[in-house]
Amino acid sequence: MLQNIRIKVNGSERLTPEEGVWLLQNASLLDLAELAEAVRFRLNPQRRVTFVIDSNPNYTNVCNVDCIFCAFYRHEGDKDAYTYSVDEMIPRFKAAAKRGVRTVLLQGGVNPAIPFEYYTEMVRRTRAEVPEIHPHFFSTSEIIGMSNVSGLSIPEVLSKLKEAGLNSIPGGGAEILSDRVKKKISSKKGTSADWLNVMREAHKLGYKTTATMMYGHLEKDEDIIEHLSVIRDLQDEYHGFTAYIPWSFKPGNTPLEKIIPTYATGTRYLQMIAIARIFLDNFPHIQASWFSEGKKIGQIALNFGADDFGGVLEEENVHASANFVHTTSVKETVDLIRSAGYTPAERTTLYDIIAEYSSGEYPASVIDTARLNVHFGASEILTSLPILQD
Repeated sequence: MLQNIRIKVNGSERLTPEEGVWLLQNASLLDLAELAEAVRFRLNPQRRVTFVIDSNPNYTNVCNVDCIFCAFYRHEGDKDAYTYSVDEMIPRFKAAAKRGVRTVLLQGGVNPAIPFEYYTEMVRRTRAEVPEIHPHFFSTSEIIGMSNVSGLSIPEVLSKLKEAGLNSIPGGGAEILSDRVKKKISSKKGTSADWLNVMREAHKLGYKTTATMMYGHLEKDEDIIEHLSVIRDLQDEYHGFTAYIPWSFKPGNTPLEKIIPTYATGTRYLQMIAIARIFLDNFPHIQASWFSEGKKIGQIALNFGADDFGGVLEEENVHASANFVHTTSVKETVDLIRSAGYTPAERTTLYDIIAEYSSGEYPASVIDTARLNVHFGASEILTSLPILQD
């Protein structure tokens, strides 16, 4: 079987789901690396690894979806629940832009108390008042929530957000696109078809999006391949996905921690990266995650098919809620890519290359300040950063 799969991969022939499952269950880690590297360098022949200078703030942690894998959400009325106004978020974006951030990946809970106009105002004002920032806003779950609150259809919601200036959305909310698993870990969140429908309608309108997967909980190998199969099929329709990003479940402080108390291994992560690069023959990029898996595993993943190192993540609160925190700086990110044997290149959200950095070179505005690992009010953000106190 392995030899037949190797012939197909080397001949740019698509694998079947059955072959994907076989590889995941039977191929050695080194065989997976070999196959994945062949696909990686066919699609991205340069020894370039990209990264983006970004931040992942949250505008609310109030959510009515109650996913059992999530430590971040709160209910309205909880003492540590919060919802920030647009007026509070814009200064945070401006402060991030001054520190060199180019992309803001903004997500929150599914909060039915927020009117739809809040979201269009957030996009419109970000474009107008912080033009240095690319707004990469709102997961599929939030967009479905906007539809429920406003009474608008999903295409109408997406059209109005696009009119306000949004042209890309993150891939959050997918978890595992297997309804067998979704019923157990996120029963209120909708079906796999719901996630795919939002992405399909977004791609029809010209949005670019990412596709994600959270593994390491209640899924089986067959669920992994089902997930990869349905996003590959959708990519065939509109080619709207820019990249695929897997990460492992973090059990800390979650209801699911009682059942799954430990992290998935680094070996499992490398399998996830490699099988994705082999199977997703129509995805231009696979992202390695230094943040979710650790810097060394992130570097190793660059030899298992990944060609992108993700974001610097100046601020991140969701994994931090699960007591899982890694930090880095732009300089360290560049050094990590170099020491893995690749040429670092800064990119935009949409994978346009800003600049490559040869030995000894770094971006002009290097972020070496510590990443913010907890959520602050806007005024606290502005007064807590030394760079803004002059």
